[in-house]
Amino acid sequence: MEGGVSMEKVISIKELRPKLPSVVNDIDTKMTRYIISRRGKPLVVMLSIDDFNSLQETMEVLSDKDLMRSIKKGMDEIRSGEVVSWESVKSKLS
Repeated sequence: MEGGVSMEKVISIKELRPKLPSVVNDIDTKMTRYIISRRGKPLVVMLSIDDFNSLQETMEVLSDKDLMRSIKKGMDEIRSGEVVSWESVKSKLS
């Protein structure tokens, strides 16, 4: 996984059949996403379970309007300098 982004490869069903074990290993070890095609048209995607779970979590966050408003508010506060230093937080915890 280069730079935190999964790589995508396109493979036909015909090519996939004999290569399935190595494709699964590639998905598992390198987080590669495979687009499986039939007659030159994309049909399905194969990706690791961790990648799949991450995408689901991202969709849940993006679909939560209250959470997205809260994230936007926090980002706006950071941009405007409305932040508390770690040292300040740490001293209040002691």
